[in-house]
Amino acid sequence: MKDVFRIRGRSFLDPRDQQLEKLRVLGDPLVRLNSEIDWEIFRPELDHVYEKERKSAAGRKPLDVVLMFKIMILQRYYNMSDDQAEYQIRDRASFQRFLGVDIEDGAPDAKTIWLFRERLNGLERDLFFRFELYLREIGLHAKGGQIIDATFVDVPRQRNTREENETIKNGNVPEDWENHLNMLAQKDLDAEWTKKNEETHYGYKDHINIDVCHKIIRDYTITGAAVHDSRMLDDILNETRGGLVYADSAYRSEEQEKRIKALGVWSCIHERSYRNRSLTEEQKDANRKKSKVRVRVEHVFGFFDTSMNGATFIRVIGSARANVVIGLTNLTYNLVRFLQIKKAGSQPAV
Repeated sequence: MKDVFRIRGRSFLDPRDQQLEKLRVLGDPLVRLNSEIDWEIFRPELDHVYEKERKSAAGRKPLDVVLMFKIMILQRYYNMSDDQAEYQIRDRASFQRFLGVDIEDGAPDAKTIWLFRERLNGLERDLFFRFELYLREIGLHAKGGQIIDATFVDVPRQRNTREENETIKNGNVPEDWENHLNMLAQKDLDAEWTKKNEETHYGYKDHINIDVCHKIIRDYTITGAAVHDSRMLDDILNETRGGLVYADSAYRSEEQEKRIKALGVWSCIHERSYRNRSLTEEQKDANRKKSKVRVRVEHVFGFFDTSMNGATFIRVIGSARANVVIGLTNLTYNLVRFLQIKKAGSQPAV
């Protein structure tokens, strides 16, 4: 790979440009993502990536941080591994156009992509909220209330013994692993097992807060998969916005309702039944009305699974890496959602 990527500069009659134009006409989604997002707004945060790395001017200069960041977004949009990303950048004309590189220039190898993502550790929330600030600056404020929910984010399952899992659950490292560093490096000590509706999950949870009007993720937090949804309500509930808050019945309790009311937020959390107390017809009807609003958060999770190629399965080890990848997933969704809203004009797309 050359030290510096070359920006494309071809005649329109070049067969390559004819191919790219045909892809645009066929609806290449990366064309709008590239042209309508001001990628430079992320540079101040991204400039921190290499600030402690270089001790001299000798050797090859690092690749441009915005270029590498766009590769991170490509990975999340198409849910690609590092090896897949390297291959697809070398192979796909649409990816090369998005990045502004020539086929002759090759692509960053998988190790370079991995190292850059490692250096993003701790910056993912800064990048997420930098775009949130941009949305507010152009007038896309949160409107219509807030909806809170969570989705599982699975990681490759660990084939541990029951005793090993119990040791990890107690916050310790199995003795045999400590003596085999290569094995330990491949073991996830942070991911958690849980079961919901007869489905077993291993990994993490992405707890999000979207606004009702725009379906943009306004805040998020990440936990192990076994953490109950309701425990994270306070972390992502925006009390400064007031208004209405929607959530399913898993978030409801008398204590929770009192706390929400004290914050000046009006609860539209689903009523729940109890062992000795079924819901009344009035409560069922109220839940149905709330569901018509709350279902909008399911559109977000559906986008993760369909349009983002199963983004709720990620290939990382450890919570620090999971935080980066899940944070970038949420940001990528917001970037695409922003384009949907712009295309729809003044009325947000449903």
